[in-house]
Amino acid sequence: MHTYTLPFGDITILQENLAEVVIFDGIIMDEDMVNDYHNFLLLNLKPPFSLLINKKFAYCYTFEAQLKIVDLSQIDKMAVIVYTNLAEMATQSLINLNNNKNWNIKIFHDRDSALSWLQNTEIKKEAI
Repeated sequence: MHTYTLPFGDITILQENLAEVVIFDGIIMDEDMVNDYHNFLLLNLKPPFSLLINKKFAYCYTFEAQLKIVDLSQIDKMAVIVYTNLAEMATQSLINLNNNKNWNIKIFHDRDSALSWLQNTEIKKEAI
């Protein structure tokens, strides 16, 4: 397990195909940041990979970044941990904006459940 600090947040590699992402408080993710984020994922994870998005801080996206944030075919599934109603509403809004992209995404209120969902889903997939 290794944590990398990028200008907008920390990414911890949990497994070769699983990373936890924490965006820093007050960040406004723009297209350039999204490109850097995607490049990091592609260079450091084995596809298809899953993401544990830990929304422990408040941040937002530009409209262009909202449309591009998970527009990466190598992403298999995402678990988003939210701690407030506002974070849950913001996440649901982002999902709704991109509903035509068929993301495999689920919202959780605790890290253990989110991680369990990602890992159990991966185990079932490998067994097939």
